Amino acid sequence: MSSSPSEPPEAAADPADAVPVVAPQLRSLRRRAALTLEAAARAAGLSPAHLSRLETGQRQPSLPMLLALARIYGTTVSELLGETAVDRDAVVRAADMEPTRAGGWTYWQAGAPGRGMQALRVHIPHGSQGDIVRVHPGEEWLHVQRGRLRLRLGDTVHLLGPGDSAHFDSLTPHRLAAQDPEGVELLFVHTLLQSPTATLCLGPTPGETS
Repeated sequence: MSSSPSEPPEAAADPADAVPVVAPQLRSLRRRAALTLEAAARAAGLSPAHLSRLETGQRQPSLPMLLALARIYGTTVSELLGETAVDRDAVVRAADMEPTRAGGWTYWQAGAPGRGMQALRVHIPHGSQGDIVRVHPGEEWLHVQRGRLRLRLGDTVHLLGPGDSAHFDSLTPHRLAAQDPEGVELLFVHTLLQSPTATLCLGPTPGETS
């Protein structure tokens, strides 16, 4: 049985660490990321009650707390503080897409950070499927470019080939796997913004290979 996250101390206890009130931005960015209060609080290691007090201005977040929330919401501390953001480039060049590898999977960021959606190119090799079924807030859209994808949605298994797409609510238990030895290449868009190196909702876990 897990215990509730401990309440962090008041950030204003040390004037040197105080930050401007960011309540309106915190709530707005959480909603933009399609996260419930409970889901965001859990990801940040806070209790829902504490995050609610931050969003209503009853408490001010510490800098480490701001860094954690910015990562979870897919934005920057500057945006959390309400500072004017630099205009984002609408175009992402292929040469600027750096691969990120995790558990055998390879990801390329195909969209700008800090948006309401995260766009990725994904390569899933055969044999690196996970046996953990994912369930989280948001929506997902994927398009198979090459190879065949085995997509489990709830109790139903779908086999998708090149040109096929799927669009589903992420609260539906789901799992992705490459059907063929050559793996599968996807275009993937989701509304749950998370760290591209640690907590992508796609994140594979070695296990089932059948």
